[in-house]
Amino acid sequence: MSAQVLLKEDGKVFAVWWLTILVLGWCSFPLCQYLFSGFRDRGYLVAKIFGIAGAGFLMWLGASTGIVPFTHVGCLVSTGVLAAVCWGVWIALKKQKIKDKTSWKFTTEWYQTVLDDELVFILFFLLWTYVAGFRPAAYGTEKFMDYGFMMAMMRSTTLPAKDLWYAGAKINYYYGGQYFAVFLTKLTNTQVAQTYNLMRTLVAGFCFSVPFALVRQMVLDSWKREKPALLGGALAGAGVSLAGNMHYVVIGKLLPWIREIFHLPKGDYTYWFPNSTRYIGYYPAGNDKTIHEFPSYSFVLGDLHAHVVNLMFVVALTSLVYAMMQHYSGKNALQAEVTGNRNFYKNQVAAALTDPYVLVFAFLIGMFHWTNYWDFVIYYVMGGMGVIWCNCQNYKELEKPHRMRMTMGISLLHAVWVFLLANIAALPFTLQFQSMVSEVALAQNHSRPYQYWLIWGLPAIGTVLFFWCVKREGAKKADAFGVLLGISALGLIVIPEIVYVRDIYEKEYARSNTMFKLTYQAFAMFGILFGYALIRLWMEKRHVIRKILTSVVFACFVGCCFYTVTAVHAWFGQVWNPAQYQGLDATAYLETTFPEDAAAIRWLNEHVTGDPVVLEANGDSYSDYERVSAMTGLPTVLGWYVHEWLWRGDTGALNERAQEVEAIYTSTNQEEVKKLLKKYQVRYIFVGAREREKYAALNESMLQSLGNIVFSDEQSQTYVLQVAFSGQ
Repeated sequence: MSAQVLLKEDGKVFAVWWLTILVLGWCSFPLCQYLFSGFRDRGYLVAKIFGIAGAGFLMWLGASTGIVPFTHVGCLVSTGVLAAVCWGVWIALKKQKIKDKTSWKFTTEWYQTVLDDELVFILFFLLWTYVAGFRPAAYGTEKFMDYGFMMAMMRSTTLPAKDLWYAGAKINYYYGGQYFAVFLTKLTNTQVAQTYNLMRTLVAGFCFSVPFALVRQMVLDSWKREKPALLGGALAGAGVSLAGNMHYVVIGKLLPWIREIFHLPKGDYTYWFPNSTRYIGYYPAGNDKTIHEFPSYSFVLGDLHAHVVNLMFVVALTSLVYAMMQHYSGKNALQAEVTGNRNFYKNQVAAALTDPYVLVFAFLIGMFHWTNYWDFVIYYVMGGMGVIWCNCQNYKELEKPHRMRMTMGISLLHAVWVFLLANIAALPFTLQFQSMVSEVALAQNHSRPYQYWLIWGLPAIGTVLFFWCVKREGAKKADAFGVLLGISALGLIVIPEIVYVRDIYEKEYARSNTMFKLTYQAFAMFGILFGYALIRLWMEKRHVIRKILTSVVFACFVGCCFYTVTAVHAWFGQVWNPAQYQGLDATAYLETTFPEDAAAIRWLNEHVTGDPVVLEANGDSYSDYERVSAMTGLPTVLGWYVHEWLWRGDTGALNERAQEVEAIYTSTNQEEVKKLLKKYQVRYIFVGAREREKYAALNESMLQSLGNIVFSDEQSQTYVLQVAFSGQ
């Protein structure tokens, strides 16, 4: 009912998606209640993400290998297979009477916990969806690429889909994030125009609710107290999905307030919410421009990029690592005489290779190969540290020489096994993918200390305080996982100051992508850690100085969480006024932003099936060019230049295509134009505002002699011409 009131006509598609996610969660719930048997909710929220990942992976595997077409029916079948496998295995295990793992019951406590989980999830999913409806356009920043990827996959029954900006080739980028959005779109028989926005708000909902459930469990494990557990969970959810950094607090709020109080000159600088993600190297301007984005900025901005969608899988994997550590911390350590005992070694190797936590962990990071490869590297290391800790726990009762040997040997086996399984799972992607990374190099530039500490000082100080508390007060049950998160996050913010990964961005942008992808995940880890660490610091009453420092850190953290309030108001306007709600249609902007071309673009979507090539003028990245291919998913000869340069690394081929596109539109040599049209198998030629703008010598009479005009807008003179001899 509330969805219908807030979202109006979009309430129906929202309800369809919510119910679908609910069903997917139940499909994978037997697996989660086995892995998360130590959680009070038995992994209820993570099951939703596992359901998306599992069913989506099966569909992707079928479509990538050509076994199952990527259709609505194919998505239904993959979902059914997932449910059959998960429930079938659970029933088999239950028949074997494996205690604790299959003894789950519908208790009152479980009902209440799951109800809390569901309410938190749907609340944030709904609120973010409502907010998105105030600025739904898939326009600006990289939205053309994200929306175009989705439309290209909607048109395709195989994967990877055709590259919409490089006719004749497949997408050569991490398309997994957009793929899962399309999987849910095809599964639910909905439309990309709405689900583009639903996917980003779904991720935002998970990024509050899953950290909430995780840290709630961590606090319960350490103290078994309800109110602190709920508070810690809320802080973690806010830390991951709502918080900004201290740049917002100091530069955006504190300094303007000080200037106003003391009547100081304001200067030329005006804070805008993206400034908090572009500070190091920008203010003051320098030769080391960096990016230090965070999830809440992504949720406001509205890009549906690889690093954004993968966040929901990241928080699920993080929860899995804690569940694994929780399991091994409560498991009786092995006690055996191992000297010369070959059966013991064989049993341990077999157990290591079949450990369900390790297998699911390997599957998830294998999926990261094509959702966001940076996350594969990051979480292979982070999760690997968790596996090593579990092995230490498992063998801690053995005699020292055997303890060391078993821990190191099994950990090495796990490292190789996980890497192997992950790469096998990703093979349908990696066999068709050309890497964009050249090498790792030493960083030639470094952040100014005051800028670095303004961005990372708060999480670093809070983490060190937590480490101090653990060392001085003695470890609680969940502390080991908190330490693992802290070490991982601190490492991620230090690495870009030492090395960077080389790609096409050099000179003043050399470190930009490395800092972006590493610190983005560090921010998520710090957010989860702070939810637990602040409760941990408050629960200890022995040290007054630590209490004072904790209060200061908490106040700063709360200030950072108001970033989303400021950003939402700046980007979406008066969201408290439902009358200004525009709806979820990501293409509604066409009539106002591209009025000359809107009707022609909609005609292509309504009348052209499959993925024939549609020629349009090419242009620079982030420009208004490629509005046709982006909004239809139909491939064109050449799209955004820098993006294709990054994906393919061949500027010579790009320059050749640019010249040939111009030749088609402007040449007076009909045979030359026909040859080029056949070369790229062009079926339609789009002539609209951008084509007339770019090509002053546009030869329309020549073009119209090559085929038939199948759509024409008499008012704007935009038309679509179907080529008569493309050979298709």
